[in-house]
Amino acid sequence: MMGLARDGGLLLPERIPQVSDRLREWRLLSYPELAWEIMRLYTDLPDGDLRTLVEKSYNVFDSPEVTPIVTLNGLHILELFHGPTLAFKDIALQFLGNLYEYLLRRSGGRLNILGATSGDTGSAAIYGVRGRKFMRIFVMHPHNRISKLQELQMTSVLDTNVFNLAIEGTFDDCQGILKALLNDLEFRDRFALGTVNSINWARVLAQIVYYFYGAFRVMEQTGAERVVFAVPTGNFGNIFAGYLAARMGLPVQRLVLATNENDILARFFNSGIYRRGSVQATISPSMDIQVASNFERYLFYRVGENPVQLRALMEEFARTGQLVVPPDGHGAVDTYFVAGVGDTQATLTTIRDTYYQHGYLLDPHTAVGVHVARQWQIESAPTICLATAHPAKFSEAIIQAVGKNIAGHPTLEALQGKPTRMDVLPASPAAVREYLDEKIRDDNE
Repeated sequence: MMGLARDGGLLLPERIPQVSDRLREWRLLSYPELAWEIMRLYTDLPDGDLRTLVEKSYNVFDSPEVTPIVTLNGLHILELFHGPTLAFKDIALQFLGNLYEYLLRRSGGRLNILGATSGDTGSAAIYGVRGRKFMRIFVMHPHNRISKLQELQMTSVLDTNVFNLAIEGTFDDCQGILKALLNDLEFRDRFALGTVNSINWARVLAQIVYYFYGAFRVMEQTGAERVVFAVPTGNFGNIFAGYLAARMGLPVQRLVLATNENDILARFFNSGIYRRGSVQATISPSMDIQVASNFERYLFYRVGENPVQLRALMEEFARTGQLVVPPDGHGAVDTYFVAGVGDTQATLTTIRDTYYQHGYLLDPHTAVGVHVARQWQIESAPTICLATAHPAKFSEAIIQAVGKNIAGHPTLEALQGKPTRMDVLPASPAAVREYLDEKIRDDNE
């Protein structure tokens, strides 16, 4: 539940379990069955309790498969948006809400969850925690830098344990405030702060599952022995889960990393240079990020699990805004990864072409992934594109792409006209600290 480790680093498992010998028996499992098999390798929760948590978490999805697959002209779209808030974050955060409630009920403790969102994490976290005992949730989002529907999904939740903070800055500012407050150990301990951002290991763990599930379904469908995954990427948590799945033994030929104009990660995997830039606002706002918090986890493995070297790189980046990793033994930054950019024009073209050629709507984040995936398709392994959100969440981009508003969903339409609540704060750790202090004290009195 702590999110950041107490020294300011990120938590990782002591070892990555190897499962190559279990793949055949796992291939036809349902999603909850597969989730239980994978998660139990990383936890000491009683098997029966974990099974109950998993089943409870995934019976709220509107597809019996949880993450169904649609095939379009040689690409396989893994739909991750069938949860309560229509985004892939639900897959981890429904589980996390149930897990936290279970652990707090067992310990008799309370938790104040602090989160930062570039769009979808916030609503998924709120829907995973709203109304639950023993927990409050405080979610920061960049004021006027997310879609109106994303904002409405969060701010229309009026449960007394939910607080929405609109920060006058970028997502990177929100993420910096989050890390600053979690690194204030006295404050963190006094107010029992935890997090649901992808710096939380349990979120990454839950996301590993759909890589196995998607690969098994596509290999069964095509007869292929290996697959490629294309992942629209902002904070690196989603694709990092795929990287771990590959290290566990899932037969992944390559991971295709796709960014929008905020291309710090694409530049790194093409050059070995990770250099901070300024955040550009785009039509795929959940990817409008320059400093990817989960990248630190990947670097740990990239430098041979050497914590001293990792610390030196992170300190260099904090000091200069840049770090450099030399090529591996094959002359590449990493043989698992290839990378590319889908800018706004490419994104709109991909949405339009996919709709008029196949009758299928992509949201702008998924369209970035599909655009880059097509640049890296290979005959030896089918490509699975992760569809991270329902297109109805980004109706303005859909109108811009196809010329009409054809993206709708009853869940979102029901939000229109609802009362909302949020507080606007400056992009300052001190301001957020004071806000938390006031709200938590008032609630405790």
